[in-house]
Amino acid sequence: MKHRKILFWSIAVALAGFLFGFDTVVISGADLSLQALWQKGEFFHGFVVMASALWGTVIGAIFGGIPTDKFGRKNTLIWIGVFYFVSAVGSAFAGTPWIFAFFRFLGGLGVGASTVAAPAYVSEIAPSKDRGKLVALYQFNIVFGILVAFLSNYLLSGIGENAWRWMIGVEAFPAFVYTLMVFAVPKSPRWLLVKKGDKVAAAKTLRIIDPGMDVEAQMQRILADHQVADKSETIFSQKYRFPLMLAFLVAFFNQFSGINAFLYYAPRIFEIAGLEKSSALLSSVGIGVTNLIFTIIGLSLIDRFGRKQLMYIGSVGYIVSLSLVAITFALGIKGMAVPVFLFLFIAAHAIGQGTVIWVFISEIFPNHLRASGQAFGSSVHWVLAAAIPSLVPMLFTKIGAATVFAIFAFMMTLQLVFVWRMMPETKGVSLEDLEKQLTFKK
Repeated sequence: MKHRKILFWSIAVALAGFLFGFDTVVISGADLSLQALWQKGEFFHGFVVMASALWGTVIGAIFGGIPTDKFGRKNTLIWIGVFYFVSAVGSAFAGTPWIFAFFRFLGGLGVGASTVAAPAYVSEIAPSKDRGKLVALYQFNIVFGILVAFLSNYLLSGIGENAWRWMIGVEAFPAFVYTLMVFAVPKSPRWLLVKKGDKVAAAKTLRIIDPGMDVEAQMQRILADHQVADKSETIFSQKYRFPLMLAFLVAFFNQFSGINAFLYYAPRIFEIAGLEKSSALLSSVGIGVTNLIFTIIGLSLIDRFGRKQLMYIGSVGYIVSLSLVAITFALGIKGMAVPVFLFLFIAAHAIGQGTVIWVFISEIFPNHLRASGQAFGSSVHWVLAAAIPSLVPMLFTKIGAATVFAIFAFMMTLQLVFVWRMMPETKGVSLEDLEKQLTFKK
């Protein structure tokens, strides 16, 4: 990486992913304390107290493209930091479950919107040859945030009856730092040109991105691409049906791997496999460490091997690990077999879908529709992330864990076919050239 400023900008924006990961997982440490404190019943606790942030995430993902386009990537990212900060402080001081749910909902809006604005911003300021690893910093920070949340909860768990308030509230510190850092990043040059017509500011940023670039020629290229675009069209226009289908399928298969279902119910799955409750630590910190290590590996390979190759590796890893889990449950084998196979599953996810999804979706839509396309892919991801885990306890009871994991393995076989037959390689290709390759021409 030649330019430290680009790396700093990418890291600063990617910290939205750290807060995403931290915010999503930190609630697990407060789960039992909140249930005992407010005693509103299982359904209320699950649907209102625990899931309030998830509903905010879905809304944030669906509508996150609107402010990202209208007010800009940078301004949206600043407001995301404000939402995270207010959510952390408000939740920590909440006196009723409804107030707690409201502030958690605000944090969820930040999570959902960040999956739109952060990858869109980094994809637009990154040089083509480094775009994969720079956008994937967002996923790395999600995984890092998850691990830090697990560790934070563990360290704060013994400080008294209000430990849950510290667990939730400590997020305010990284949220404040992130917001300050985002103030220091420039606005996206493509957004400045396409949405604001500000050539001076766009040229200044483009010269920093690549001092050897013919800035005037690059700006003319971006503007020419924008001028031929029909401003009334949407991502649902016929000419964009291929990138739309790609975004849908990548997000669809991401969740039909069972990744969120596993992360939400890991202790329950390990107990079904015959492990004692003490395995909860193994299924949290251990999972977090494995996820982090293999995300780093994926990050280092995505611009060398390409997106498609990592998806091949991940798909095969998924099929092998999920099939072994299904067979183990079907044969009634107890002990460490299931945890070992599920750690292989986490590694396959981290190096494949986990690294690729936000990079790939941020690359395949044209400049003037990138935020809308990112919002669409994020929405598919989050709706399924809410729906699939909610069905897992019932499915375990009705059809058994072996069948559930067999279904996930079959879906990953379909993903392998998708990667082989449909998925294009986007490594090292400029965003404008990708638009020409993926857009349907009448």
